[in-house]
Amino acid sequence: MIYKFRVILDTEDDVFRDIAIQEDDSLEDFHNTIVNAFGFDGSELASFYTCDDKWNQDEEISLFDTGDNPGEQKIMADYQLSELLDQDNTKIIYVYDFMNMWTFLVELAAIEEPEAGQSYPDLLFSHGQMPAHAGDKSFESEEMRDDIYGEFEDDLDEDDLDMFDEGGENFEDYGFEENWN
Repeated sequence: MIYKFRVILDTEDDVFRDIAIQEDDSLEDFHNTIVNAFGFDGSELASFYTCDDKWNQDEEISLFDTGDNPGEQKIMADYQLSELLDQDNTKIIYVYDFMNMWTFLVELAAIEEPEAGQSYPDLLFSHGQMPAHAGDKSFESEEMRDDIYGEFEDDLDEDDLDMFDEGGENFEDYGFEENWN
C-alpha cells in the first residue's frame, strides 16, 4: 500500500508538501524524502515524535542512536511507517536541525493502492516557499515564564551565586580543578 502524507511546516505562512511513500519504507526513508522535498541538505540531526490527535508530543525516534548503551535505542531505520501510522494513528511530528528547530506536522491523508508505473517515494504537490529562518519557537507563554522566574527572583542573594566556601577557594566539593581550562 501507498501512504500519502501532507507535511506542513509549522510557520505562519502556508508551506506544505504532499508526499506518497510505500507503507513498508522506514522512517529514515521518510526523513530523507522530507529533507529532499523541502530543499534541506540533509546534514543536520532530526527526529520524529509520536503524538496524539491534538499534536501532543510523545516518544522520540531519532535518526541516530543517542542512548547511553549503543544498540539499545530504536532509531528511524528500525521502524516501518506501517508500524507507527495507520487509519487510526495518522499524526506524527518531525523536527529537522535542532539548532533551528524546523518543525513539521505530518498527517497521513490516505492509504491507497500503488499506481502502475509510478516510483515511490514521490513528491505529489508542493505549496509555499521555505522561509529563510525557521522562526522563533516559544514552548511556554511569557506569562508562565514570568510566574516561574518571578517567584525565585526575590529569594536570590550573593551567597547563592558564590562558588567559594568560607575559606575562599575550595573547589574540591564541586568535582573539578580550580585551573580546569
